[in-house]
Amino acid sequence: MTCKGICVRHKAQKPVGSGRYASGQKRCQICEIFIKWDGLWCPCCGYRLRTKPRNLKYKAKLRA
Repeated sequence: MTCKGICVRHKAQKPVGSGRYASGQKRCQICEIFIKWDGLWCPCCGYRLRTKPRNLKYKAKLRA
């Protein structure tokens, strides 16, 4: 599973005033990019997209 460059078409801009996950963006660990995508899997590499932050600080910020 490698990045094929398809994800660049779905690249998401950083939102102002809220977090990326809170605004519905998802992150692909293989492509190393935040994308706007409705599915659970990356359209580019087929890897599962991350929908929640890993860092404890950002997890708390998302819940608040």
